[in-house]
Amino acid sequence: MVDPMHFEAQADRYDRARPPYPPELWQRLHDLGLLRPGARALDLGAGTGQATGPLLEAGLRVTAVEPGERLATRLRAAFPAAEVLLGRAEDVQLPADAFDLVVAATSIHWMDLDVLLPAVHRWLAPGGRFLVWRNVFGDPDVSTPFRDRVADVVRARRSPARPGPDPQDVAATRERLTRGGHFTVDETTTYRWSVELDEEQVHALFSTFSDWSADEVDRVAGAVGDLGGRVVEHYRSWLLVLTPTPQA
Repeated sequence: MVDPMHFEAQADRYDRARPPYPPELWQRLHDLGLLRPGARALDLGAGTGQATGPLLEAGLRVTAVEPGERLATRLRAAFPAAEVLLGRAEDVQLPADAFDLVVAATSIHWMDLDVLLPAVHRWLAPGGRFLVWRNVFGDPDVSTPFRDRVADVVRARRSPARPGPDPQDVAATRERLTRGGHFTVDETTTYRWSVELDEEQVHALFSTFSDWSADEVDRVAGAVGDLGGRVVEHYRSWLLVLTPTPQA
């Protein structure tokens, strides 16, 4: 069930279950001088506004692009100050040099980079930056009894693995984003953080994952009950800051 529109069916859960991005990531963007009040930001694959909201709070003018109609409706209701465009990032028509920042937050792996990267390059104003980041659910360097149960569920799958590069792998993502020569990477940063979740929260969160079946979600949520009713989840978030290359 690897389907980018899976999130549309889970719009209500997605809004309440997906955790925010870590404060350290936003602080880094502030320290880099990228969150300037009045700057123009484009949020691609905006979902229900996990990046749109903080960008608005920082004083930026935000255009958010979201292909799911239900998600876009929730986005408009939650953040009326944002301009929300319904459609795929690869399909929207936007003027050149229109944005100081283009952001893809836990969304770039759904996009056709052969189409998107030249467009992002065109949309960015001189001095603009392309920011790509994501949350990685489950820090592979931290072993817990709950993560052992999650691994058991994944190992029991009979369906083939998701095709293509691992979207959680920052090195693979960096290589894909620079392969065509449109961008260079200024900075790669990783943040580690944790959150405590109960059985209901785990069920809601894992339901939003596009490659998890309902039965698998029930099994990992049940594992929380087996482990005392609450678990600490250790996560990673990584950030790529990219600069457009001069084009001949």
